[in-house]
Amino acid sequence: MEVIKQRERKRIEIIKAARKWVTDLNFRVSAILIGSYARGDFNLWSDVDILLISDTFKGNPLDRLKTLDPPAGFQIIPISMEEFKILLRRKDILAEEALRHGVILRDDLQIGTTS
Repeated sequence: MEVIKQRERKRIEIIKAARKWVTDLNFRVSAILIGSYARGDFNLWSDVDILLISDTFKGNPLDRLKTLDPPAGFQIIPISMEEFKILLRRKDILAEEALRHGVILRDDLQIGTTS
């Protein structure tokens, strides 16, 4: 039972750290924790996967990542709102996981009401 409590504490700690990081971003963004930390099936080697959706992102994904400074262990996926809508229409696994299992960290664009 203690192992389960430790895992839940670790997950809460990661969510707090991720929420703090995205709260400090100085542009309109919706941020969703996805992947193993969102689902709760993370392990020692798991990255903290965060889908960032913002219309401020321009250029290719590498250019977008250069404008961000995520903490170590954070895997950031920066996409525009239009790209997110395309993924939804295609029933892409990334978008579906974000809506089904994702933990909304910040929601300036009201992604939580999109379906």
